[in-house]
Formats: sequence, C-alpha cells, structure tokens
Amino acid sequence: MKVSVIGTGRMGGGLVRVLAPVVPGLTWGSRTVEKARSFAEERGLADVRPTGLEEALEADVIVHALWFKDVIPWAAQYEECLAGKILVDIANPFTADFTDFTLGWGQSAAERLQAALPRTRIVGAFKNTFWRVLERPVHEGLTSDVFVTSDDEEAKRTVLNLLRGLPFRVMDGGLLRNNRTIERMTLFERELAMRNGHYPYVSWRLFGMENDSSDK
Repeated sequence: MKVSVIGTGRMGGGLVRVLAPVVPGLTWGSRTVEKARSFAEERGLADVRPTGLEEALEADVIVHALWFKDVIPWAAQYEECLAGKILVDIANPFTADFTDFTLGWGQSAAERLQAALPRTRIVGAFKNTFWRVLERPVHEGLTSDVFVTSDDEEAKRTVLNLLRGLPFRVMDGGLLRNNRTIERMTLFERELAMRNGHYPYVSWRLFGMENDSSDK
C-alpha cells in the first residue's frame, strides 16, 4: 500500500516526521519537488521520497496538509485523481484570524470534503493535534490522542492500522459527523492555550478510556 503526505508546511513536515518510521516508502508531495527534497534533507528523513504533486496523488492513502480554504478547490481540481483513494483530512474550518468558523453548526470540514469528493473515502485524523505536538506527543507522561473518523468503516480501519506504532494514542472516533465536535473543541483548546501561554503546544487526552479503542 502506497502512502503519501501532500503539503510542506508545519503540519505537513510534522506528519512526515512521525509517519516515516512506521510507513515504509512514504512519499512527500509538493508542487515543487526541490522544496520537498530540501525539507526532507533538513529533517534527516533519508527514507522519505520527495515527489511532485501528481506522483503523490498515485498513492492509495493520501494525507493532505492543506488549509480548509484551499482544500475544497484543490479537491475539485483533482477529483478524478482522488476517485477510489483514501484521503485523510486534517483540516479545520477556522477563519483566518482563528476566532470563529467558516462553517455553521451541523457541518464539519470532513463532511464538506466528503460531499465534494463522493467517489473518495474521506477519513478525518489529527484535527485536534497542533504542529508542535507532532514534535513531542508525550507531555508529563500523557500521550496525545488522535481521533480517526470516517463513514467508510474499511477506510477507517485501514488508517487506524496505518497509524499503529505512532507515539500517540490512536482512537476510533466514529463517523465523520463527530468532526463537528472535534473541530470546535480544537479551536477551544487553542483559545485556552493562548490565554495560558502554551500555544501551539496543546492537544487532548481523554481520561477513563482504554489505551487504544481501535480494536473495539
């Protein structure tokens, strides 16, 4: 199974860094191959293969690290390439100043992306995980949670299995509609972290849960 990450921003780089040790042959796609290659060399990611965007889209599982305002137009442009694929959505529908949402109640970025790509299997993950947490997912002995959601059970199971071995507690987060809550709680955690001087090192850990609910 071929896996790629698309995007060379802070989240894209962080995801490549944590996925590379557990995903053999991981590709890192960018509009500019040299940019991805330079970033991989800077981070010492010798096992990661930098590629152009078109080659990254050939993977079976694609993790996009795009802003929500960009991902819907991007999805429309590459709808045919993405058909039949698993696309992991990490986006949150925040306004540019991070004070509100661009979608109303009863909607989520993951559901909007699924509606835009009906032939693609959308899986939500890493929505509550800010980029600094990807560098250090364990805080005072507690491991950050990652919630994996999808309306396609097989696709969700594929991603849950793919993420095994990461230094996170990976949880089955249920259906895509649960991202309505996850995405809003993520903005709430950002507000708290900003007021307490911890942003962007902030994530979730739910007490009283099994260590890993992905087998349940």
